[in-house]
Amino acid sequence: MKIIYSDLINDTPKYAFAEIDKKAQELKAKGIEVIDFGVGDPKSPTPDLVIDNLSRFAKDRATSGYPSYIGDISYRKACAEYIKREYNVALNPETEISSTIGSKEAIFNFPIGFVNPGDFVICPTPGYPVYKSGTRFRGGEAYFTPLLEKNKFLIDFSSIPDEVARKAKIIWTNYPNSPTGVTAPREWLQDLVAWAEEYNVIIAADEGCYNDIYFEKKPISILEIQKEGVITFYSLSKRSNMTGYRIGFVAGDERIVSGFKKVKTNIDSGTPTFIQDVAVLALKDESVVSEMIAQYKQKRDIMMDVLTSRGLEKPIGDSTFYLWQKTPKGMNSLEFANSLADLGIIVTPDQLISDEVGGINPGENFVRFALVPTIEEVVEAAKRIRGNKF
Repeated sequence: MKIIYSDLINDTPKYAFAEIDKKAQELKAKGIEVIDFGVGDPKSPTPDLVIDNLSRFAKDRATSGYPSYIGDISYRKACAEYIKREYNVALNPETEISSTIGSKEAIFNFPIGFVNPGDFVICPTPGYPVYKSGTRFRGGEAYFTPLLEKNKFLIDFSSIPDEVARKAKIIWTNYPNSPTGVTAPREWLQDLVAWAEEYNVIIAADEGCYNDIYFEKKPISILEIQKEGVITFYSLSKRSNMTGYRIGFVAGDERIVSGFKKVKTNIDSGTPTFIQDVAVLALKDESVVSEMIAQYKQKRDIMMDVLTSRGLEKPIGDSTFYLWQKTPKGMNSLEFANSLADLGIIVTPDQLISDEVGGINPGENFVRFALVPTIEEVVEAAKRIRGNKF
């Protein structure tokens, strides 16, 4: 039997982070002790209060059947309480919040509810590859806005052509930003809201992976500016080291959340309710977040010290667990990543998560360090960098 893939799948490039993980596995197979700053999967354990209560909640829900498509009301209330506590924004858990299976599936599927074939979706680059893949799989057209140093790595939405803006249905934003670590100031968010209102474009703000991870001023939520026309995406993967639990939520404009719910209920059956139960505990726990920030700051300081001691520019950004490092002069991101791989250190070459705009790849001269290895591994990585050429 001959198996023929669809044109869509044939035209879809390999997932960038899967390729980075593959590189790490190849080095390990050669017996190299790998220190992996690549994909960004935290090695720190899930909080004890989550693990210790899993069995209890699983027994409580033993005969509960399928979970709610949109999330148990107890979980949605906890999400609303979290947003109120952190940002002083009131949300109706019945109408303005839906659970998600982490952020990836929500981001990928979101365009189904709002984009018709040929519509534009505005995506930052470099950026999370799922913004564009979700657009492509829906038949939309991704319009890339480069994150450039001259714009402080903020989307320059004023440069988007009028004909694109008028055909756009969604603009994706991601602040605190991966990979740059930059946060969006209030004034920029206010201007973005005004621009989106002028062109009737939904703001899809992927802000909740890293809003809790910051080293200077606390990031604000776009919901503090406005709820109308806005949907935000949150995840417990990084905040509570729950990547494997696949739990998150969306929040915002009731009409947009309603459209998302209609998409979601036709695609998945929800996160198991006992996982939602432990997520309620995780959302209420702030002690683990402060401990996590302290650990990331320690790792950040170690890496910034060694990289700048080797003559590299000081990485920018004051949020997320990423360092967005400019490459040595004369080296692009792939070349620098390969030189670090020779030392057993895996990073993300930002060329792989960037799209060319106007003949320029905005990630060409940057690599991303995800500060997820252990403290001991970070110290060892610094030792290797300090004592070797690249």
